[in-house]
Amino acid sequence: MNIRSLTRGDGVVIGAAALLFIASFLDFYSATGIDMPGAWDTDAYGLVLPSIFLLGFIAAGLLIAGRFQPESRKVAGLPLPAWGTVLAIAAAWSSLWALITIPSRLDLGPGCIIAFLAALALAGVAVAGAKVPALAGALMPEPRPAAPAPYGAQPQPGAGYGYPGGQQQTPYGSTPQPVPPYGGTPTPAPAAAAATPAPAADFTPFWFAVPVARPLFPEDGSPTPIAELAPGTWYLAVDQRGPATLIAQTQDGRRGVLNDTSGIQRG
Repeated sequence: MNIRSLTRGDGVVIGAAALLFIASFLDFYSATGIDMPGAWDTDAYGLVLPSIFLLGFIAAGLLIAGRFQPESRKVAGLPLPAWGTVLAIAAAWSSLWALITIPSRLDLGPGCIIAFLAALALAGVAVAGAKVPALAGALMPEPRPAAPAPYGAQPQPGAGYGYPGGQQQTPYGSTPQPVPPYGGTPTPAPAAAAATPAPAADFTPFWFAVPVARPLFPEDGSPTPIAELAPGTWYLAVDQRGPATLIAQTQDGRRGVLNDTSGIQRG
């Protein structure tokens, strides 16, 4: 799970769910001289609690959970965001109906008004959030990494691995080379070159991000993934195997094979 895959629209969904939770404790309707109950008193307003508040909470949960699940995972033939959209629209319609069908001798309470605004925002983001650029952007964007130096070049000191312009660590499993004295000739460490296969001669490492979550498999061909690459995070491509396969390195130093490189974004 990577929170950097959340969008600004997801932030609005979370905020709407919080407002809906607050509204559930406020007076749904009001009357002069009478202390009206909140939505959690199910005997007071009939189906207000399940049709507005509970539907809204479930819709928000499904919309956010869909960000961390593969697109292929479906429930009754539909992905989780689709179910969340349907329930969000149902909650917005129920809140509008409760707003315009006020019982006689009662007035609108703060709970009814806030619930309608929260459910409306929830449904609006669920339906059109991906089409609005201001909402489709990353909630916590990562700075774009600087262009990586050619393979074998001396990294710039002063920064850590995984950050734009940062120093790249020694590939996982290899042994750092000692720094020779000024004017001297470096002596390679025994078996250092054999620890990790060198990339192709014409390959230049680069940063990339995946559009959806994708598995990273071991280099020995094992079918069990060693990591999952998440959208919104930059990874380093250190080698290439074939026209559509990359050797990628995660920020914690793990290396593996990325078989699906369609739609990746180069840094």
